[in-house]
Amino acid sequence: MAQYVEVVAYRPEWRAVYEKERERIAAILGRNLLEIHHIGSTSVPGLWAKPIIDIMPVVERIGGVDRYNHGFETIGYECMGEFGIPGRRYFRKGGEKRTHQIHIFERGNRRDIIRHLAVRDYLRAHSDEQAAYGALKRELAERYPYDIAAYCDGKEAFVQALEQRALDWYQACRAV
Repeated sequence: MAQYVEVVAYRPEWRAVYEKERERIAAILGRNLLEIHHIGSTSVPGLWAKPIIDIMPVVERIGGVDRYNHGFETIGYECMGEFGIPGRRYFRKGGEKRTHQIHIFERGNRRDIIRHLAVRDYLRAHSDEQAAYGALKRELAERYPYDIAAYCDGKEAFVQALEQRALDWYQACRAV
């Protein structure tokens, strides 16, 4: 059976779930870890989201991450390598009912790091954009409850435009 596309109202406990997992990830990555961020829709208070916690550690050396795979496996993660994004290490937890995703980038990969932070911060600061994005996700989940590819395709143009607005805003804020 196809995976059910679930989009739910924001849950305040997502922050605590992130904090708990953050500690576990930090213990695994040790001295290679430079910073760690809660990203994605569950990091934006008020935003409807798939209940999956997205976490973005930033490390000194991406090549050193692979030696930690066993540590991630012991806390329930599946190690996926780059998984379509060069320079990233991707881990997922929860199997068919995914609960967490980790996107690890090396500190020199400013493009991908800033892209994630810009969208998160932009949605936190722009309630109108947050409402529009949440409404789109709810509509697509209702229209395609068992078709994750159609759900993602339906968001693609909106997300690309959102990302560009977020990057423009983020750069303007940093220039001040």
